[in-house]
Amino acid sequence: MPQLGETVTEGTVGRWLKKVGDQVEKYEPLLEVETDKVASEIPSPFAGTLTSILAQEGTTVPVGAPICEIGGAAGGGSSTGSGTATSAAASPATAQAASGASQASSPGSSAGLVSTSGNGVRYSPAVRKLAREHRVDLGAVSGTGRGGRVTAHDVTAHVGSGAAAAERYSPSVQVASAAILPPRALAAHAPSPMPVAPAGDEDTVIRLSQMRKTIAERMVLSTSTIPHAWCMMEADVTDLSRWRDKEKAAFKAREGVNLTYLPIVVSTVCRAIREVPAVNSTWAGDHIIMRKHINVGIAIDVEDGLVVPVVRDADRFSLAGLAQAINELVDKARKRRLTMADLSDGTITVDNTGALGNVASVPIINPPQAAIITMEAVVKRPWVVNDAIAIRSIMNLCLCIDHRVLDGAAASRFLGSVKAQLESFQPG
Repeated sequence: MPQLGETVTEGTVGRWLKKVGDQVEKYEPLLEVETDKVASEIPSPFAGTLTSILAQEGTTVPVGAPICEIGGAAGGGSSTGSGTATSAAASPATAQAASGASQASSPGSSAGLVSTSGNGVRYSPAVRKLAREHRVDLGAVSGTGRGGRVTAHDVTAHVGSGAAAAERYSPSVQVASAAILPPRALAAHAPSPMPVAPAGDEDTVIRLSQMRKTIAERMVLSTSTIPHAWCMMEADVTDLSRWRDKEKAAFKAREGVNLTYLPIVVSTVCRAIREVPAVNSTWAGDHIIMRKHINVGIAIDVEDGLVVPVVRDADRFSLAGLAQAINELVDKARKRRLTMADLSDGTITVDNTGALGNVASVPIINPPQAAIITMEAVVKRPWVVNDAIAIRSIMNLCLCIDHRVLDGAAASRFLGSVKAQLESFQPG
């Protein structure tokens, strides 16, 4: 099992692209591996015949553990007494060098868990990071992993259950009840009152991909630990729409990508952050971190979920540069080629829900960010202009904020700035 990121200690076999008995060329895609952030195609480090699959689809395996055997392989590995079966990982460096390579490490073993607490308990870097973010004492968290190991899901459940409230907040901090989410947001952590089972052959049971599990955990974490508040404004983008219709053919010929509303909204978000920099912040327990760099996450719908790759320093791009950067991220996302770097360090998220025809939606914040903004579909509506009814192109904008970081006035100033820029848009 390859290591797909510095803090990644295990991966889940998503789909085998070859079956036992198939010939495999060196560097040919062999399988898909899912982590909590990305799904990647793993190339074979050897040429030969796939003789054995040691980790079935859906199995979570520690980094470095063997996942298959390739017989008659050339280019590295070791030979067994009965032939030339080579244990294949992502690169020759991770191949097993001993003749016992055919024995896969247990998925629940401690391989890859490099951090050890003072009491000798081992925790993965991802678990420790999550514990730091939410000021959780890992000694108080019950582990549900193999051998009682604490997983990221255990930390998430501990935070959402309210058991860590005393760890996260000083006794002097008073949280207004109006800012607390309704009980149903916290109820997602509670066990179901009765087991849920399929009704015979009529229902279909769908295995959760690692991406879907991570989305579920992060959304529960967001809604159970962040006091969400939101506001919505209507922007008259008639002049912008006319300009775009006039320029999009020339833009495509000149820049090689389509001129959509998304890069335009991203550019206005960057300028609005300069006016209200608190939007580009993170809640850090007993202080707030205001980010210097404006790294805009772009929510992208993919086949099995949602990913949010990041345009770093988005405020430094021209409109054409933003369009090209976003198009590249979308292409990488759809081809499952995003890297950990593509998905890291976002400071605010823009969600183009309008691309699916939505006219109003309230998004969930992508932690540890403090804000997410949606741009809805542009629709023609009757509109009052100079005390007369006219047909105008209208776009709804919705901003969700972390109420610990921002109050309504700052949120409204920020969203008002985005609205004003769209209504008086000047390219360049």
